[in-house]
Amino acid sequence: MMNGPASRQRRQRSLASAAALLVVCSFAAALPCRAAIELSKAEAARIGRKIWQNECAGTVAGLTSWNTGENFASLGIGHFIWYPKGVRGPFDESFPELVKFAAGRGARLPQVVLDHQNSGCPWQTRAEFLAASEGREMKELRQFLVDTVDVQAEFLVRRLQKALAKMLGAAPAADRANIERQFERVATTATGCYALVDYVNFKGEGVLDSERYRGQGWGLMQVLQGMNGSGGGPAAAREFAASAGRVLTRRVENSPPERRESRWLPGWLKRLNTYTQS
Repeated sequence: MMNGPASRQRRQRSLASAAALLVVCSFAAALPCRAAIELSKAEAARIGRKIWQNECAGTVAGLTSWNTGENFASLGIGHFIWYPKGVRGPFDESFPELVKFAAGRGARLPQVVLDHQNSGCPWQTRAEFLAASEGREMKELRQFLVDTVDVQAEFLVRRLQKALAKMLGAAPAADRANIERQFERVATTATGCYALVDYVNFKGEGVLDSERYRGQGWGLMQVLQGMNGSGGGPAAAREFAASAGRVLTRRVENSPPERRESRWLPGWLKRLNTYTQS
């Protein structure tokens, strides 16, 4: 049986080149899509450092956090979520996936992670977590996070690589072409790539039903749905930041009053300003 050009093209759509940090997505046979992001290791590391600044003010102490009002630890440069044993919430848990990724890159895992990677965060409450902040286990965990900053940056980029296919799979059919077009517009510059990587880590893809208030989400998909421009370059990053601001403001307006999310909005909007700075 001979393989013609059409067959080779179908096979090519199903392949992703991890070494080049290249995203290639095939949504469905009836709706093929292709979007690519190419980042060098140096560019990925630079993005990682900016996200570390956003999440932890660039401090080592900020790599191990547990925010007031939350039921999970926030770890690493991306404040990856780690739920305690038996605890779940509306947000995607990402720290266990980071651990697997880091182990695959040859990172030496601290004992506290080895002992609890399958059972959950060993500290059940924020009070327990803070009380242990200067203990041996926490110091070893913090050192692991310091030693793997570049690996964490690569992990963040890999999440974005998977995001477009997830969003296209979840979006209404009428929105898919625009979502892909807007994604590609923003990704035409290094600043735009940073904005995409940061936002999907910051607020997720926007595909989970649990990440909704009054039926409206606040993830990357919702930001892209709110864009309608054409052409790349700095204008695309500016439109992305403006759409993200509207989406996050709507989230706060829709949020349960007891969460008091309005206290976070100024910091969120300040973070979005970095999306337009080269």
